[in-house]
Amino acid sequence: MMILSDTFEDKGSIPSKYTCDGDNISPPLRFQNIPNGTVSLVIIMDDIDANNFIHWIIWNIPPNISGFKENEDLSYPEGKNSFGFIGYGGPCPPSGKHRYRFTLYALDTMLNLEEGVTINVLEKAMKGHIIEEAELIGLYGRW
Repeated sequence: MMILSDTFEDKGSIPSKYTCDGDNISPPLRFQNIPNGTVSLVIIMDDIDANNFIHWIIWNIPPNISGFKENEDLSYPEGKNSFGFIGYGGPCPPSGKHRYRFTLYALDTMLNLEEGVTINVLEKAMKGHIIEEAELIGLYGRW
């Protein structure tokens, strides 16, 4: 399974338009090689260098979806990020270069969660249901 973006490579720089210094919109993402038996997909975006600060969580994505367009208006439930609001919050490091991880999870179930839950609630619901996971790391820094 793979998660990719057409705007940055794995371990490459995230363009500023997807950050708080730009338009703060979600980047395009592509999903490939989803395993058989997948019932739903989850995406978690976090900042590895800021105690796993959560930027975006989405769940119950159908496994036949090949990805998201830039700034796509999603019809899937989203959770509360560490900024305190529901939806995408782009990279906004205080200083230095940070690593932002987009993790795609293939699950063997749909999750019965209300929109706006926190990462802790989502991860508890996912436990025991992960078939496979894939990562895409993007870099962004401020000085």
